[in-house]
Formats: sequence, structure tokens, C-alpha cells
Amino acid sequence: LAAALAALLPAACTRRSQDLHCGACRALVDELEWEIAQVDPRKTIQMGSFRINPDGSQSVVEVPYARSEAHLTELLERVCEKMKEYGEKVDPSTHRKSYVRVISHDGTKMDLSGVKIDGDVASSLKFACESIAEEYEDELIEFLSHEADNVKDRLCSKRTDLCDHALHIPHDEL
Repeated sequence: LAAALAALLPAACTRRSQDLHCGACRALVDELEWEIAQVDPRKTIQMGSFRINPDGSQSVVEVPYARSEAHLTELLERVCEKMKEYGEKVDPSTHRKSYVRVISHDGTKMDLSGVKIDGDVASSLKFACESIAEEYEDELIEFLSHEADNVKDRLCSKRTDLCDHALHIPHDEL
């Protein structure tokens, strides 16, 4: 029995880590997209070179601020703090963990049945978020600088493989 348990334990820890990193990636993208949506679409920022060209002109162009590299970089520095507003939900049939907001952006009441709200969960999620934001900063900026569909799936599954584990692990592993 002990040998069987010892063989299953690494798989359980690996799955927990994969669920955590996948959940952190998906929550990170959700939070970034929400923050981008809060910016006035008319707000712009000047980009380009501030050098004077030989003809006396400047190569400066105005771009929408919400999806500018400057704004996205600023968001990445502070967005993982939002992980404190998430809880852990375990699917009763698959025992897979997912992470859901426990505090709505607009103050509406949320259904929190079956959601574990705890400092360790929030701390782990925040740490995983910070790791992902740091490791995949260029990819996040690349994806979010353009309006695109399915950024969560494209970034968290296809580009980073953080969520691909669900395709390779049978749900009845334990």
C-alpha cells in the first residue's frame, strides 16, 4: 500500500501544480483584459522617436493607450495583486482545481458555493501569477497589444503549454 501511495503522490502534486499554473495564467489574462477594457478608448499615448529628423520633423505617432506597451507593462507589475480576490473550486467529478473570482469587479453578489477562500490559495496563486507574468512578459504584451479572440486559450494552452496538461492526463488518474 505504501509503495502504491508513493507512486501516486508525485502525480497528485504535479497535477496540483499544473492546475495552479493553468488557473493563474487564465486569471492573469482575465484581469489584464478587464483592466484594458476600463481605459477610455479615446486615450492615446505618443510613441516613436523623439529625435528631430534632418528635415526638422519628428517620427512620433499616437497609439491607443489601453493596449500600448507602456500601459501593459505597468499592468503586469501590479495585476498579480488581484489574485487575492480569487478562490479555489474543485470539480466534484474530476477533482481538478480551478480558480474563480470571489469579489466581483462591479460589486454584484456572486455564487461562492464550493469555493475555498483561503490565504494559502491566494498566496500560491499570486506567486504562480508573478512567475508567469515574468517568464511570459513578452508573449503577454504581444498578445494583448492587439485585440484578439481567445487570448486565454492561445496564450495559456498553445503558446505556453501551461494548460495543455488537461489534454494529456486522464481525469481518473487518482
